[in-house]
Amino acid sequence: MNKTLHTFKYLLFDFFSAVLSWAAFFSYRKIYLESEKYGINIPIEFSHRFYYGIILIPVFWIFIYYLSGYYRDIYRKSRLKELGQTFFSILIGTIIIFFTSILDDEVVSYQNYYRLFLVLLTIHFFATYIPRLIITTSTNNKIHKRIYGFNTLIIGGNKKAVEIFQSIENQIESTGNKFIGFISLVEKEKYILEKYIPMIGHLSEVTEIIDKYKIEEVIIALESSEHKEIEKIINYLDNKRLTIKAIPSMYDILTGKVKMAHIFGTPLIQISHSLMPTWQEHTKQAIDFTISLIALTILSPLILFLAIGIRISSKGPIIYSHERIGRFGKPFTLYKFRSMYEDAESGGPALSSMNDERITAFGKFMRKSKLDELPNFFNVLKGDMSLVGPRPERKFFIDQIVQQAPHYLHLQKVKPGITSWGQVKYGYAENVNQMIERLKYDILYIENMSLYVDLKIIIYTIHIILKGRHI
Repeated sequence: MNKTLHTFKYLLFDFFSAVLSWAAFFSYRKIYLESEKYGINIPIEFSHRFYYGIILIPVFWIFIYYLSGYYRDIYRKSRLKELGQTFFSILIGTIIIFFTSILDDEVVSYQNYYRLFLVLLTIHFFATYIPRLIITTSTNNKIHKRIYGFNTLIIGGNKKAVEIFQSIENQIESTGNKFIGFISLVEKEKYILEKYIPMIGHLSEVTEIIDKYKIEEVIIALESSEHKEIEKIINYLDNKRLTIKAIPSMYDILTGKVKMAHIFGTPLIQISHSLMPTWQEHTKQAIDFTISLIALTILSPLILFLAIGIRISSKGPIIYSHERIGRFGKPFTLYKFRSMYEDAESGGPALSSMNDERITAFGKFMRKSKLDELPNFFNVLKGDMSLVGPRPERKFFIDQIVQQAPHYLHLQKVKPGITSWGQVKYGYAENVNQMIERLKYDILYIENMSLYVDLKIIIYTIHIILKGRHI
């Protein structure tokens, strides 16, 4: 399976569907509405407005579909859900086009506006949905026939694991699970599941196993006596791009926590990585990119001034860069204006403090107003960071934090940010204990993520900077 190629297939058909539907709609306006208005047959002339539309309208629709999350989980699509998602996206997009491009049309009667809206909605919906339905149906059939499959790992190796394995394997129509093997929680001489698939390691090796075998889905199938290990398992898996499913207990079923993706599939709880609605997550990414680009453009004179100030005030490079850990545990290079003397960390990684002698006089000025972090906007443009999110840390300190607070790894569900709820409420941490204390605010943030919360944090950050408080 080639995910990039499959995504491109949807993109290509969506693009040409938008082109064809706009051309058909433009022709309808000329043939019917303008002819009705002037009382004569109006020939179709493809004006500059038509060609602008052919270029801009498809790009607009692709952006709307991106925000809706349509291109996100490209192989696991429900046709019924796709129908609703497509209609809702097109309804929103049609409303936007109507008020920005159609409402100024001259018409004989206001009823023509209703016709214009419904015609555009209908043409575009069918032009878009029919190719999607064909592609999705073809893909689902290949999954059901086991032509396509997702590398799957089972955690657990005894009775429950065997039941789940047999239940999934014996389904007439496959749900796409291609079992690579299983891993155990405890060392045993023999596992019941070994009769069917190989044991490929232990829980402590799970991250290496996922990378080695390109695992896409994990099924947690524990015995009742092993349920206490679930938190440890989730901590191991949380920083990986995986579909994680678990066997529901009878309590889960009775309280309605079991949400099945397939009517005839094995009932499993799907543990979601989504902390905000898809449209909000993608809107957040668009806002991050736009604001960062604007900030770097508008603040370029200030950036130049700071660069000169750093160069004059102390010896060393203008930009300080080092490795931090980002989303899903992926390392990236963080950029900041250098605020310390050169070779300040020659003795090894060390956290800074309020009266740190390693900070230059000009560095203190930049840190007080957070100007040293302006290069972070480059990290946002690259996609390594967000405007709002837990501050990224170095692996050296993360390893120490995890020993005392394993739930720190939950922060790696999201992109790190330039500012965070932890910084707003707590400020800089001068040691590992303070970093753990600040952790509760960042955990609170990711459990309540929304565009509204992000906006509040940005406003608080600006307010604190203007007051001159060190964060």
